[in-house]
Amino acid sequence: MQRQQQRQREAEARRQREQAREMRAYQRRAEQNHREYRHAEARRRTEELEARVAALRDLLAAGCRAPAFTAASLLRSEEIAPFSPGPLAQPVPMPHPQQYQAQGGWTAQRRAQAQAEARARFERDWHAAQAAEAQRLRQLAAYQREYQQWAEAQLSEIRQHNAGVAQVTDGVRDGDPDAVVAYFSAALYSSTAWPEGFPRQVSAAYDAPARQLVLDWELPPLDVVPGTKSIRYMPTQDQDKETPLPVGRRRALYREVLAECVLLVLHELFAADTFGALDSVALNGFVDEHDPATGRRTHLCLATVMAPRSAFTALHLAQVDPVSCLTDALRGQLTSRPDQLTPVRPGRTPQDIGDRVVTHGDEDDPDLFEMDPLAFESLVAELFRAMGMQAVTTQRSNDGGVDVDALDPAPIRGGKIVVQVKRYRGTVPPTAVRDLYGTVQDTGANKGVLVTTSRFGPGSHTFAGGKPLELIQGSELVDLLHRHGLRGRLGGTATGSTTRHTPPAAPATPPDDYNVLGMSWSGGVALDICALVCHGNRVLDDDHVVFFNNPRTPDDAVAVLAATPPDKAALRVSFDTLPERADRLVLVAAIDPEKNPEADLSGFTDARVRLLDPALTELSRLDVSDGRHRETALVLGSFRRRPHGDWDFVVGGRGYPGGLEELLQAHGIEVE
Repeated sequence: MQRQQQRQREAEARRQREQAREMRAYQRRAEQNHREYRHAEARRRTEELEARVAALRDLLAAGCRAPAFTAASLLRSEEIAPFSPGPLAQPVPMPHPQQYQAQGGWTAQRRAQAQAEARARFERDWHAAQAAEAQRLRQLAAYQREYQQWAEAQLSEIRQHNAGVAQVTDGVRDGDPDAVVAYFSAALYSSTAWPEGFPRQVSAAYDAPARQLVLDWELPPLDVVPGTKSIRYMPTQDQDKETPLPVGRRRALYREVLAECVLLVLHELFAADTFGALDSVALNGFVDEHDPATGRRTHLCLATVMAPRSAFTALHLAQVDPVSCLTDALRGQLTSRPDQLTPVRPGRTPQDIGDRVVTHGDEDDPDLFEMDPLAFESLVAELFRAMGMQAVTTQRSNDGGVDVDALDPAPIRGGKIVVQVKRYRGTVPPTAVRDLYGTVQDTGANKGVLVTTSRFGPGSHTFAGGKPLELIQGSELVDLLHRHGLRGRLGGTATGSTTRHTPPAAPATPPDDYNVLGMSWSGGVALDICALVCHGNRVLDDDHVVFFNNPRTPDDAVAVLAATPPDKAALRVSFDTLPERADRLVLVAAIDPEKNPEADLSGFTDARVRLLDPALTELSRLDVSDGRHRETALVLGSFRRRPHGDWDFVVGGRGYPGGLEELLQAHGIEVE
């Protein structure tokens, strides 16, 4: 027994030693794999840095290989999307008498009764099919008229645009200053030669007698050149060591990049001049930085040159040294210490001539989407002045900064106002609103105003609620401009509505196929009623949140209606036209933070939702949960799509003390 126990102990000891060896081997392999991964990651990051530096050195050569700008690239094709009626093209199938056979009947009387019932079913279904077919034909005719109007408007807009391009090119041939500025500004804006992230701000004027284009062009900042030369993994310390790029080398490379940018602008301008409008170009390259002497953000000129056409076209840009070419061959000036923002004296500036670029296009209201960014800021400042305020533009727009400083002289509601402008086409993200609020706090302003050519989503409006912020979207901006005698439009129309470039969608269901949701409750608290079109617990996108500032979804399936007593709020919902991926319609009630900043939902009682038909006949009544103390937003309930395609209602009840902001975040909407 003792020998058996001894053998068991020895076997256990061997097993433990074997496990220890395997564990040490596993740890060695893991450590080796970790070191190899960190070494590889350090090499990858070093290769990325080397690739960035190589791309900067090849900037001029690569830009010269890009195709030259031509006026033809501005022309738009007159091809219009064909008429596509979709489901409306399919006639309604008509019932056939053979499909309605008498069922049952052992006696003559019962057979006669069954035949009468079959005929009645046939006649009922036939009349219903005839009515549906008549409705389809009416819808098809209405849709054809809508499409025809849309197609004619599209074709008219395209021809007007192309006529404007032809007018600009004719103006360039005739030496018209406005046309020359518009044409060459468009050439620089539309260029494909510049790397992503490089600035593209220009201010220009044309001296017709001298046939000289004078412009200011923004240059990239110092951080375009990486400050790190290489990255090496240190296994003994298990961390990366960055080797900085020597200050002298970084300065030299940045100086080379600035020279390449200036030469590339000259190359693009002369290459686009197929009309012979330019005998020379006077170019000032600036950066928008804090002046080391004053600490204020301003334009600092780091390069300037006056390039005659004859001298520039004689150069072989692919083989030149950029710095030597700019300073020696073209006799330009380039700062010797760009890393320290040491400026040079600019040559001739656009302000010396006075014909700064404002917009491209025809003589109608300028398109805000295509307007020069600096001119757009000036237009917003002019709007504030027309509204009775003192307003000036800052040196240049910058994320997180101020584009327009305004002062409202009103003794009580007035004060300092900081304004940011966002020339966007898509929805402005909530981060922009949050940045503006930070600027208001940092500058001690009384109010912040964010002006955009597009729109704001629910996250932005929710964040701005109760704060000294005002959001002005594109349609409101155009309305304000027209009311104060200024000009502006969004896209191809002068009325402020963005032109549709896709044909109108064919309606999938008759327009009268909808329900009205009428909501009522007890209590005097002011509430916002919202609807969220969701897949699961996530809203499809910002456009599918129906609230006070977005009164309908893009497909018009959900829209806000004016409530009729006894309802306090109402929504129109066409369940059949909701997107296929939508399986939930969530109804929400939230405190209005501006009208009742200290209120909660404890007074929200006796709440109900009435389901109505288009004639406002009550079909059903749905009771929902009451509000609770400290909650400021509440899910009333949700309509949910079932597998058979129908919808049913599920009572909600979850409350949110953080209000609509917290509720939207819980449903996937970004509220920074």
